[in-house]
Amino acid sequence: MKHSITIRIPPTVSFLLDRRAPLVWMALLIANIVLFTLSLGSGEVKIPPLDVWLALFGQGSSADQMIIHSLRLPRLITACLVGIAMGVAGALFQGVMRNPLASPDIIGVSGGASVAAVAFLVFGANAGIAWLPIASFVGGAAAAALIYVLAWKDGVSPLRLVLIGIGIQTAAQGLTTLLLILSPIHTTSQAMVWLTGSVYASSWTTVHNLLPWLLIGLPIAIFLVVPLNLLQLGDSIAIGLGGAVQINRLAIILTGVALAAVAVAMAGPIGFVGLMAPHIARMLTGPAFGGVLPAAALTGSLLVITADWVARVAFSPLDLPAGLFTAVLGAPFLLFLLLRSDRHSI
Repeated sequence: MKHSITIRIPPTVSFLLDRRAPLVWMALLIANIVLFTLSLGSGEVKIPPLDVWLALFGQGSSADQMIIHSLRLPRLITACLVGIAMGVAGALFQGVMRNPLASPDIIGVSGGASVAAVAFLVFGANAGIAWLPIASFVGGAAAAALIYVLAWKDGVSPLRLVLIGIGIQTAAQGLTTLLLILSPIHTTSQAMVWLTGSVYASSWTTVHNLLPWLLIGLPIAIFLVVPLNLLQLGDSIAIGLGGAVQINRLAIILTGVALAAVAVAMAGPIGFVGLMAPHIARMLTGPAFGGVLPAAALTGSLLVITADWVARVAFSPLDLPAGLFTAVLGAPFLLFLLLRSDRHSI
């Protein structure tokens, strides 16, 4: 195992990690910082990178500080956190289902979260926006449970999971459309912007609503690395090696649903990030989830930051939804995976 190192998290968690994984993490982190800086400085008022960093630390002109701290920084932090949540959620779903096509927005979890979130916006917005992630989580969990039950037939086939998930996603889109038709026009307009997947209206309140979920969900995901790796060997082998397969599977699914749901609640269903980020991470770090999860988080962040930057700058003065650009990248990526999976007979 000369190409691997052992990571230990006291008191009981340890896993193997490809030696190249830390280098990949560092490269992705640097890419995130560079793009984060460039995006903070881009817009109607352009701010040089050095002035961006001065403003971040309370130096430089008061105008630069106001633009960055009040307008651009909460939006960029939201994009970063949403990308991290979707990247890790996608990796968890692909791992627990042993299916490279599984992702929150393809198998229906994002659709269920969207239905619940739109219903909340239509019927319960007076309860306060802080309840939106909880409503979204309930919808995503209900969709995940329904998919799993319907896919069960003497076990769960990866292909059945994807096909039934696509059906649930389609049904969820229909329910969302029905809710929009029944809702007042001002609510419909608000929900339609949200459904395209955008961090346009993000504020520090958005960041504060996102952060606690990630501070809880991400450490749980790291502690689930060993069960995830065991599940790749199949249920029988995992049980033989002492894994509590059903409990671990439930914990992984709930963690993935929570991360995906809070991302959908705060930014809308930004498509394909949960599909692309884990695949790119696996290409860079190898198949072990100890390397994949952090790389998927950083890759997801990179994808959403880039999409939001392009959406905000490329068609100025228009501010387009980031979800449009992730869809432009994600649709061909999905076709590529389908063709490759067909050749390898998933």
